[in-house]
Amino acid sequence: MMPGRLGLPIAQENPLWISWHDSNWIPILNPANIMEYFSEKSNPFYDRTCNNEIVRMQRQSLELLGNMTGVEYILLHVQDPILYVIRKQHRYSPTEATPLADYYIIAGTVYQAPDLASVFNSRILSTVHHLQSAFEEASSYSRYHPSKGYSWDFTSNKALAEKNKSEKSKETPAKEEPSSLFQRQRVDMLLGDLLRKFPLPLPQMHQTQNASHQNQNGNTGTNNADGHDSVNIKQEPVEHASIDPNDTGAGLLISGIKEETRSDMKPPPEKKIKM
Repeated sequence: MMPGRLGLPIAQENPLWISWHDSNWIPILNPANIMEYFSEKSNPFYDRTCNNEIVRMQRQSLELLGNMTGVEYILLHVQDPILYVIRKQHRYSPTEATPLADYYIIAGTVYQAPDLASVFNSRILSTVHHLQSAFEEASSYSRYHPSKGYSWDFTSNKALAEKNKSEKSKETPAKEEPSSLFQRQRVDMLLGDLLRKFPLPLPQMHQTQNASHQNQNGNTGTNNADGHDSVNIKQEPVEHASIDPNDTGAGLLISGIKEETRSDMKPPPEKKIKM
């Protein structure tokens, strides 16, 4: 007999801890050949003394199982192509049969479904383990003093929490994976489509500036009371041009400026003669 994972024979090992599959069958599994796949000799869940093996050796149809008595396997549920459920049952008559075990096949791997007692035992054992761990942790914080009695001391817990926090802060942050070219192009396309459907509104300040600019361009002047148009002329500072003294016109201009400056200037006061 083949040894199991724990070094025990497969018959003595808990069937809830083992699984079986055949890689050659997995690509071609379908509801028509799933029972033949389950009947492989290497399958530890298959009982070769069942009625299915007798019908298989006689090369007869599986429809004859309803008229036989004994252990048999039937296809209970099909969710093609991923899930198949097979039931092992003991048939007493064409209308009476007692379920013994259920097996589910997921992606070609066969498992035995746990019974209700195994589920309860597992849940109860897990609950007891967590309760015991909680009581042990709570009792580790209790302190007793002859004059004060019992008290709680969580300083060790705070020190442990600070230590864990410092260790996490030292860890380097995980690097984010860069986006692919398809993701970037897809996002840009969606954003452009949304922008065309819902254009962004212009800011209020920008709208007022545009309106004032249009008014200035449209109305270059204003009408006075007498009907004449008055044009607003913007005065800009004029830079002083450089004057060439050799130029005759420039010389007249300079002499005129000198005469004007001489007429404006006051004569100096007369000097008194010292005796």
